[in-house]
Amino acid sequence: MPPNPLIGVLFHWLGGLSSASFYVPYRGVKRWSWEIFWLTGGIFSWLIAPWFFAAVQTNDLLGVVARVPGSVAGYCILFGMLWGLGGLTYGLTMRYLGLSLGMAVVLGLCTVFGTLIPPIFNGDFHAKLLATQSGRTILLGLIVTLAGIIVVALAGARKDAALTTAQKNAVVAEFDFRKGIAVALFSGIMSSCFAFGLAAGERIKALSAAAGTGPLWTGLPTLCFVMFGGLLTNAVWCGYLIVRNRSAGQWLGRAAPGAETARPPLFANFLLCAIAGTLWYFQFFFYTMGESQMGAYGFSSWTLHMASIIIFGTIWGFIFREWKDAAPRVRAMVFSGVGLLVLATIIIGYGNRIGG
Repeated sequence: MPPNPLIGVLFHWLGGLSSASFYVPYRGVKRWSWEIFWLTGGIFSWLIAPWFFAAVQTNDLLGVVARVPGSVAGYCILFGMLWGLGGLTYGLTMRYLGLSLGMAVVLGLCTVFGTLIPPIFNGDFHAKLLATQSGRTILLGLIVTLAGIIVVALAGARKDAALTTAQKNAVVAEFDFRKGIAVALFSGIMSSCFAFGLAAGERIKALSAAAGTGPLWTGLPTLCFVMFGGLLTNAVWCGYLIVRNRSAGQWLGRAAPGAETARPPLFANFLLCAIAGTLWYFQFFFYTMGESQMGAYGFSSWTLHMASIIIFGTIWGFIFREWKDAAPRVRAMVFSGVGLLVLATIIIGYGNRIGG
């Protein structure tokens, strides 16, 4: 069956919804330190879910993994580790800026680097983006995406300038615009390495296809390697924080230091972290499915993915009333930015469709 870019766009929207929603369950975790709930959810994100779904949906997973060249596996894990740094600071960005503004800044940088660098690195930037009508349409979609991201980010900056500290902290308890922007810049650049990890795993996709896996699922074994790299980075940092803060006892129901009478609800916390971690994984589960439908312009999947995350992240921002104290014209700016992002996904999907 030939690729269908319109179905690919739908898959990318599902992945964007998953990514934009993953942090919501963490908001319900009670009396666990950040490093505890982040690592708990991460074990589901980076280890359990990738191997489980790859085992279920692909053929001969262990045989495919055994045939992966060491250099290919090494590059996938390396880029996964770099991406892990972005994911680690991505969580901090949500703490300091909130869902909508944090996502706009992080994913803006991530969009540019993750979309443009792979074709530049492969030497086919001109052939894919400039020499054909399809490529130029996709490039237009990328420009519209960046315009939408800039509009959303400017709206966030204007909201920040107009609100008092008390108003900011009422919706984002640890709001810190300067610290958040600095962390977001680093996170956005590092997070784009996930796209490089997927590009490095093309050989793994070919091996999975040769084993009889259908085209929708051949990208899943690559996720096992890339996300394992993310696990390594996050486990090191969270482990350091656990030792420094002496917080490991929280996994067993012990209260945090200074809160001896308030014990964490273990079942609810583990369940919420499992949901959050699985949602985090599903963004890439649907991403690989969407990419399989984009034909020769699969690199444009990264732009679609980023745009859809910001769309749904902004919606969550309104649901959690992060914009309730913003002026009407600022809220109108946000909706305009989201509208541009929706338009961008349509343009990119059309560009892939006319490219066959």
